[in-house]
Amino acid sequence: MSPSQKGFTLVEIAVVLVIIGLLVGGILKGQQMITQARIKSVIADFNGVSAAYYAYRDRYRAVPGNDPNAATRWAGATAGDGDGHIGGLYNSANPADESRQWWDHLRRAGFLSGTGTNQPFNAVSGLIGAQTGDGTSPNYGPVLGSDAAGTGGLTGIVLCSANLPDKIAIGVDTEMDDGSPASGAVRGQLQAALTPPIGKQAAAAYAETDTNSYTLCRSL
Repeated sequence: MSPSQKGFTLVEIAVVLVIIGLLVGGILKGQQMITQARIKSVIADFNGVSAAYYAYRDRYRAVPGNDPNAATRWAGATAGDGDGHIGGLYNSANPADESRQWWDHLRRAGFLSGTGTNQPFNAVSGLIGAQTGDGTSPNYGPVLGSDAAGTGGLTGIVLCSANLPDKIAIGVDTEMDDGSPASGAVRGQLQAALTPPIGKQAAAAYAETDTNSYTLCRSL
């Protein structure tokens, strides 16, 4: 090294390393805060829609979307068949399905904000929707919940939230239920594609890979 050249001292290097460490720590902490905020938002979605559903049942003695008196109650509304079963899937693209009318009835009743039949989205832009069981059974039976079991064995009306990254899905299930995708009132299904249909089997366990996504369903 020539006399005119000068390197960093150990103190200067230490200061730089401390600054880098603080920046990395701040970024990681920020990411954790964002994840936690999204977990709270997804939980709020489940709780808010559940509360709206029960309030509708109490007021009208009917299931939203399936309400046979909706058309006489509100001009322009579509009535359901009143069998206690929500026809259609949570991710339905058909506005005529009862699973889409579910949202219209809840909104017309003033229990949820907005208008129309479109499903809302969760904090990570995944679809939120409702259906009965796995949505495929033709045998509704005389008892609500006798439909074919949806993800993890849930029957009756289920509320589902799709496209949840693994950390968020695990956090939601842990805070709301037992942290297991295959038991409790909240079940989880590993996604192979965006907004998938609900299968009969839940995931055996959550795998936190930072690439996995899950659909969570909650029994109402």
